[in-house]
Amino acid sequence: MLKWFEQTDSSRSGVISSRIRLVRNWKEYKFPSKLDDKESTEMIHRLEFGLKDLGEELGKPMVFSMLDELNELDRVAFKERRVLNSSIAAKKTPVGILLSENEDTEIVFNGDDHIRIQVLKTGLHLEEMWEQASGIDDYMNERFPYAFDDRYGYLTAFPTNVGTGLRASVVVHLPMLSQGRKFSSLIGEMGRFGAAVRGVYGEGEDNFGALYEVSNQKTLGQTEREIIDTVTKAAIQLTNQEMQVRKLSLQRRKIEREDEIYKSYGVLKYARRLTSRDAMIFLSQMMAGLEDGLIHTKEEFNVYRLMLGIWPANLQKISDRPLNKEELDMARAEFIREELPELN
Repeated sequence: MLKWFEQTDSSRSGVISSRIRLVRNWKEYKFPSKLDDKESTEMIHRLEFGLKDLGEELGKPMVFSMLDELNELDRVAFKERRVLNSSIAAKKTPVGILLSENEDTEIVFNGDDHIRIQVLKTGLHLEEMWEQASGIDDYMNERFPYAFDDRYGYLTAFPTNVGTGLRASVVVHLPMLSQGRKFSSLIGEMGRFGAAVRGVYGEGEDNFGALYEVSNQKTLGQTEREIIDTVTKAAIQLTNQEMQVRKLSLQRRKIEREDEIYKSYGVLKYARRLTSRDAMIFLSQMMAGLEDGLIHTKEEFNVYRLMLGIWPANLQKISDRPLNKEELDMARAEFIREELPELN
């Protein structure tokens, strides 16, 4: 089965993926930070047992594992593939993970909160994904009553999640818009409408690959539909402006753009050593070229899959031995050479 990030969705240029995340707490227990390991383990296995039929309900197999059963390499690889966030991946206390085979649906037990439901998908599908996450949420709440306040909503470990407990986010690709002088003010404008924009792999010039995550700033004082609407509108506005800038560039310097993109493809296809920085820059160029119709491959493929696969832990997992920094650069180049399709 293909992982969610291996699937292609070209319905909206500039949009890479969407995520819905819900956090909840079981009112029978204290917040995770207040539980000892015995209490945490008991709660996790009660949740696991209560959700043993969830996979059948969703129509997809769900596999349970304890975080401490995973080695450090698997933890980091999950973080690189967005299954786990940094704080959960680093936890030493008991944590349970219920994960679908294609990694698009996940429930974390005893992370920052008792329950974290996450749904991932390529393209812009927040409305559809919210329906799926809400269905899981209802299924769980029937079995495990949540900590809820009539005034404040769902009670969470962090005040920033109180209310709906919903974080909706969209990853967008903005290679040209982000180079403009007005980009910082544009991000500020998004903030005034309730959307936050941050670099996926760093800030400013260090965000190699020009991927940005658009998400809601608040979970309190807005309904779930309003949050989804805010994030969707912000993502559409940013990608529309990106496409306008690219359209203008095609009118003014099409040959220069084609030259940049074909050179990037050449390096990716034939290089014997690549740093993560260079790989992300060249993959970003190729992604834009494919979206703009300046380059064509013999088969459809998802560039974002390569962007996720070039990081150290995922490269180490496909190697038969530990790799040093230079060997990682060589493995990264080999991985891209093997996965990159031929040009049409």
